[in-house]
Amino acid sequence: MYICTTQKNRQIITVLNATKNTISLKSIFLDFKEITKAGLAISVLFSSIAGYLLGVNSDNPFQWSVLAVLMVGGYCMIGASNAFNQVIEKEIDSLMDRTKNRPVPSGRMSPKTALLVASLLTITGIVLLYTINAKSAMFAAISIFLYTSIYTPLKTVTSLSVFVGAFPGAIPFMLGWVAATGEFGIEAGTLFLIQFFWQFPHFWAIGWFLYEDYEKAGIFMLPTGKKDKGTALQVILYTVWLIIASLLPMLGYTGQLFLTPIAAILVFLLGLWMLFYAVRLYQSRTAKSARTLMLVSVSYISLLQIVYIADKFLR
Repeated sequence: MYICTTQKNRQIITVLNATKNTISLKSIFLDFKEITKAGLAISVLFSSIAGYLLGVNSDNPFQWSVLAVLMVGGYCMIGASNAFNQVIEKEIDSLMDRTKNRPVPSGRMSPKTALLVASLLTITGIVLLYTINAKSAMFAAISIFLYTSIYTPLKTVTSLSVFVGAFPGAIPFMLGWVAATGEFGIEAGTLFLIQFFWQFPHFWAIGWFLYEDYEKAGIFMLPTGKKDKGTALQVILYTVWLIIASLLPMLGYTGQLFLTPIAAILVFLLGLWMLFYAVRLYQSRTAKSARTLMLVSVSYISLLQIVYIADKFLR
């Protein structure tokens, strides 16, 4: 009887320990996803993959190994930036509804642990990208530095932080080309320019519909500091600049990056689609129209990159 009871107790303890370990591993995994902003990182990583596919050619053939390293290294780069950001902004994040449950402000992860994760991701990402070529590693390091050391501190100081943040935000698209070719030229510069101008309507739309939440933490992303016609007008203007930049490859002055007339028409129509919702924001100036513009902008940049890729391989 005693032996049976003891065995049962041991079995129960074993089950409880296994359950505890499972919960711990699951929570660690979920916290890692959240501190690196996995959803955002994967979305941004798509730009790097698109840039890589646009860069491959007969002199620089497609290689699965390079693409795999670019994906892992790129995720580390983006994840490191996001992790550093959450360490720096732990006090700010605790004030906002959308961020207060993140691992660091909620207390699930200590700042020291988060800093260690960010540091390891930085080292891993730069080393992996260096195995592709030195320029890829250099641009990754520049991206992390700009995002964490300049953009993040400026968010509570000036709305010009969006301009600064647009630089690291535009690097992934360009990074793919550099990884494929080992060169930074007019082609990579054009890809950078497209994603650079895209940042403004995208993040101003976010800043608009989350204005009250950002206000709690003293962050003002909108160019005029208010949800007014001035901000809405700048959203329209930067969307126009985005459309112009996206059509530059059609002119034949961007080296090996070229768009056929049919692809250019599709890119132009995508631009008009986004411009339509930018104008809608100007007309209504509501949080709903800003959220819609944000969602459209996410779809726009992905569809544009797909058109660029399809045009290259189907022409």
